[in-house]
Amino acid sequence: MCGIFGIFSLSGEQVAKKIYYGLFSLQHRGQEGAGIAVSDFQNIYHYKNIGLVTEVFNDEILQNLIGFLGIGHVRYSTTGGKAVENCQPFVVRSSFGNIAIAHNGDLLNSEELRIELEKRGHIFTSSTDSEVIAQLLVRELLKTKDVIEAIKKTLKRLVGAYSLLIMINDRIFAIRDPWGFKPLCLGRDEDNIYVSSEDCALSTLNANFVRDVEPGEIVEISKDGIEVYKIENDEEYFINIEGEKVYRKAATCMFEYVYFARPDSTIDGISVYKVRKNIGRELAKEHPVDADLVSPIPDSGNTFALGYSESSKIPYCEGLMKNKYVGRTFILPSQTERELAVRLKLSPIKAVLEGKRVVLVDDSIVRGTTSRRIVEMVRKAGAKEVHLRIGCPKIISPCYYGIDMPTKRELIASNKDIEKIRKEIGADSLGYISLEGLIKAIGRKDLCLACLTGKYPTRTNFKKVMKYN
Repeated sequence: MCGIFGIFSLSGEQVAKKIYYGLFSLQHRGQEGAGIAVSDFQNIYHYKNIGLVTEVFNDEILQNLIGFLGIGHVRYSTTGGKAVENCQPFVVRSSFGNIAIAHNGDLLNSEELRIELEKRGHIFTSSTDSEVIAQLLVRELLKTKDVIEAIKKTLKRLVGAYSLLIMINDRIFAIRDPWGFKPLCLGRDEDNIYVSSEDCALSTLNANFVRDVEPGEIVEISKDGIEVYKIENDEEYFINIEGEKVYRKAATCMFEYVYFARPDSTIDGISVYKVRKNIGRELAKEHPVDADLVSPIPDSGNTFALGYSESSKIPYCEGLMKNKYVGRTFILPSQTERELAVRLKLSPIKAVLEGKRVVLVDDSIVRGTTSRRIVEMVRKAGAKEVHLRIGCPKIISPCYYGIDMPTKRELIASNKDIEKIRKEIGADSLGYISLEGLIKAIGRKDLCLACLTGKYPTRTNFKKVMKYN
């Protein structure tokens, strides 16, 4: 999913340290690598590496990043492996000067575009689709002096999810794809204009939220302020593999509300915390159970469990203790790392669980292995019954827009009914929120639900997608 953050200082203030704090606030969106690129209006200074924000940067590095505007990135890999070359922002040369680019999303046609560019003599230093965007833009800038026109022509070639920050000399361009898959918002204080994946990072810097970047917008930020352009898209609809017409419309990822975003964030005017509370309430209505306590699987299950407890009148208790020094297990790059992280991350509280009928509440089940280990853990702590409640419907199809679930065979729900999943996980009962319940809880219909329905909002007949099927 990744997190991106940018600042333009209107007063000539150094921005690297503030970008660092912004990225720290977005650390939940990516833990594999981090990077910052800044500009003094002529030169770009940049640094990136593998690791958490606090591991990648220190005072000496930040002091050497001299610039009055800049962009930053925290990485969670989908396309491209875990290597420093794949960390962002990417910096490339162009006829306009150096360009830095930070990308949150995933392109379906990146493999085709890469092959095309390589045939035209472009040399790639990484294996990510983000560099493909950078190289496309360089090519377009050779053809025109109009930067906005070059950006528009570049975007016309892209199919998939992209929230982008592009820095060219003395300007930052914030871009959200026509579907609005990934969040992006603007903030401001007296001296600075901010762009962030989530508004929680604006709060950290005491900046005021201005508005969300709308799907299909290019926002140019310069010393003159903000200028807004629309992405022109000729393709009104496409024909999917079932032969149906699919019309282009906004399709924000539902998983932002269910899992990825921080609870204190607001996406497109909707509070993530309130959505998760609503999901818990819906779960309690759809899947009631006689139990002694409701316990979250921390941290993502916390707010769901509160909603479930309030609606069901079953007491909320913390039955699992989280080690705060272990990151998010879902976004770790390998299954071995995810399983080890579960044991490091969670410990059962025997005094709470022993002899009790427990409702465990979590955000989702993807592969099922984490859920099985947690249920086993709770049983070993002496729980009499374990009832699992899930705040996301069954995930049955791969995501091609930036979430790490590339193959159908990895998805436990793709070929198993709920009873088979329950047995495999080892719970006494299992309840997923319904699709209708999820949409009601979020309070909007313009969502990407492809991983739940198998119906994708864009074309998917590209080499990269076919490779994963």
